[in-house]
Amino acid sequence: MKKATLFAVLLFGLQGAVLAGTEPDSPTSIQARATALTRSISDKARLDEGQYLRLKQLNIRMLLEQEDLKTRFAGDAALLDQRLAEAQARYETDLTAMLRPAQLALFQQSRTSMTALGATPK
Repeated sequence: MKKATLFAVLLFGLQGAVLAGTEPDSPTSIQARATALTRSISDKARLDEGQYLRLKQLNIRMLLEQEDLKTRFAGDAALLDQRLAEAQARYETDLTAMLRPAQLALFQQSRTSMTALGATPK
């Protein structure tokens, strides 16, 4: 659970760094971000074409939901964080349900190696 939370925080932090000082995303920007994220995950988990397309739609929905939440809850940081965490949990649940066991193992292994704290905390 700590690894999933750390991954979510890193993902949001990376997105925040990229988006800092920019206007709200246009549909083409969200499409480009979803494509890049999908390609990254596809390379790590070795998705087939059908999975790639479903993942891209999942990524688009997640990015659109994040933008909507940021707009709706801009005035309440605590509620925004809670809703973003809930959205991230739904995304991860949908993603893991889409992957086969071998793909899930590959994805989790690459995700663990991406973090600075790849070792399991005791």
